[in-house]
Amino acid sequence: MTDLPSVTVTIPTHDRPEQVRLAIERALAQDYAGPLDVIVVYDNAEPDRALQTEADAPRPVRVMSNERTPGLAGARNTATLHATGDLVAFCDDDDYWAPSKLRRQVEELSAEPRAELVTCSILVEYDGRSTPRLAGVDRVTHPMLVRSRMAMLHSSTFVFRRAALLGGLGLIDEDIPGSQNEDWDILLRAAERGPIVHVDEPLVHVVWGATSFFSRRWDTKIDSSEWMLRRHPAIAQDSKAASRLMGQIAFAHACSGHRKDAASWVVRTLRHNPLELRGPLAAAVAVWPRAGGTVLNVLHRLGRGV
Repeated sequence: MTDLPSVTVTIPTHDRPEQVRLAIERALAQDYAGPLDVIVVYDNAEPDRALQTEADAPRPVRVMSNERTPGLAGARNTATLHATGDLVAFCDDDDYWAPSKLRRQVEELSAEPRAELVTCSILVEYDGRSTPRLAGVDRVTHPMLVRSRMAMLHSSTFVFRRAALLGGLGLIDEDIPGSQNEDWDILLRAAERGPIVHVDEPLVHVVWGATSFFSRRWDTKIDSSEWMLRRHPAIAQDSKAASRLMGQIAFAHACSGHRKDAASWVVRTLRHNPLELRGPLAAAVAVWPRAGGTVLNVLHRLGRGV
């Protein structure tokens, strides 16, 4: 018997059978000594019931369909509402965990009873190269997340107290366009309620590439970024934070071939912060949109995005 908190691992998926099997396998292989179960939620795809195990298995796997808004946010919330664990851990279907991931996070979360969320750092896997992304801190605050998205705080690292998701913190916002930036949104919301505990070890392998569900979906990147500016006034009120996000919007318009829109957002970017490099980068890509893919490939090899 153990008095460790129980954990429900939630894995939303669409149609990536090989990747989701690896994600499940690595979740079940955690060296965490407490109770653990897995919920796989299929969004806009026929569930693979072969993945499901018996309910009395040592670490059971349940498979179900998204019962809420179509998309990633609805799938996450479906899993959370069916979760039985004291803690709810998120994992995307194309990412996978190191064996000690849950154990290390639960250790740190247990040391901070008032904390509602614990994260960890990541290894970005892209084009055969692994790049660690560390935060350099063990606590993440709201001002940090306003100024920077902190990409190492990836959704596949999140472990929440289930009571917080069902209570004051709330579920993932299903109104976010394309379910993009839903991870940044809930990070900001959580940090407003108190510091986020962070394990600054690369315990999650985050796979970037052509199979990414949101790979280079410029339309939703634009819409969700504008949504974030409206939803979180602290970003718009911070010149550096606003210029960074506006530069990303400008870059997305440039890659889409929307030169006038890109130019407009470049002006807004530089007006907020003349030193924001995303402004001139977007301006250059607007002239030659195909260069956008080259820029992203170079950045991804370094474990970074725009």
